[in-house]
Amino acid sequence: MDDFAPTFELTEAAFLALLVKNEPALRAYARSLVPDWELVDEAIQEASVTMWQKRGQLETADGFVPWARVILRYKCLRQLEKLRAQRPLLNQEVLDTLADRASTRDSDTLQARGRALDACLSQFSLAHRELLLAPHDSKVTIAELASRSNKSPNAFYKLLARLRDQLTDCMRQRLAAEAPNA
Repeated sequence: MDDFAPTFELTEAAFLALLVKNEPALRAYARSLVPDWELVDEAIQEASVTMWQKRGQLETADGFVPWARVILRYKCLRQLEKLRAQRPLLNQEVLDTLADRASTRDSDTLQARGRALDACLSQFSLAHRELLLAPHDSKVTIAELASRSNKSPNAFYKLLARLRDQLTDCMRQRLAAEAPNA
């Protein structure tokens, strides 16, 4: 028996579920490093593709967030390099401190968000869940998704935005209900 054989294999569906479940935490982490939401989106997208390509490195589902943060950190640093030519940024030591603080966020909070996401996603129809998850598949463009759903790209974006708003509202309500009374 090979001691180095992988014991954990990530299917496409399991990878997407982990990515979607942990996207709010990853997005918050990226935002703590990058001062622009558009660049955060680019970093998340690039990191998602790299994570998919390197999914064989992941040893357990529980290790997803720390593993994903390492990849995302490098993608955020690439985005910051783009900004350095345009405007002054914080020095590397300050960025490292911010990244370290963001890495130590309360795991209970992340778990609560994961539970809320699972519960909220279960309230959507299968078709709407698939639409919410589909943009995270790097092989499919928005135009293709719109075409598959017999919608124009603009109509698809609007539907996706409404679904995301509903998901966000549901998660906020669930998290507020779980929060200890102050």
